[in-house]
Amino acid sequence: MVVEFMTPGIVRLAARAGADFVLFDMEHTGYGFERMRWVLTTARASPVVPFLRVPDTTYDLVARGLDIGALGLMVPSVDSVEEARAVVAAARYPPAGRRGVGLVFRDDWHPEGVPATLEERNDETLVILQIETAEGLEAAEEIAAVDGVDLLWIGHFDLSTSLGIPGGFDSADYQKAVDRILAAGKPVGIVCGSVAEARDALERGFRCVGYSFDIWLYENALHEGLAELRAGV
Repeated sequence: MVVEFMTPGIVRLAARAGADFVLFDMEHTGYGFERMRWVLTTARASPVVPFLRVPDTTYDLVARGLDIGALGLMVPSVDSVEEARAVVAAARYPPAGRRGVGLVFRDDWHPEGVPATLEERNDETLVILQIETAEGLEAAEEIAAVDGVDLLWIGHFDLSTSLGIPGGFDSADYQKAVDRILAAGKPVGIVCGSVAEARDALERGFRCVGYSFDIWLYENALHEGLAELRAGV
């Protein structure tokens, strides 16, 4: 999950390391579409699948996020079935949705023409909705049942805060909430800060795990290396 190093190089590093995807965050960073188009275009040339988290559920953010090259589109704080349907409609071309056709590069087009192109794009686009509020939790089953929703993603800090237990990930209420989302009927993802957390999540039934944040990985690796170096001086 990338929140700081928004450069084409991060994709090449992730690909070399064996990552399946890289998730770029526009919600909690100062990065805009101009920067992200440059990064995502480069990512499309790598074996890593580029995901993009936009700031909210509005049509222009969802459709534009896909237009600039994201293959997976994450939307935060989806609290109702109506919001889920709106996001799916913005992310899919007709007849599955209402996304405007903005394919300007010829290599984006299917050789069999427009219908085949739109069908292929609809099939390859991953719609990821975040459940991270008490309201979203109550509507989790309805949201999961929306056709075109591919993956639910638990925003664990926001969800625990919304439940009145900020950071209380070991609490019974939070664990009950996680179990409910896992049972809602769609694959579920989460970001984990360590290998141990990620293994536990996979064993619990999560189908998609973001392994840490770029800044945490860099800081931890640098800290460990410096500590080892100074221990030998």
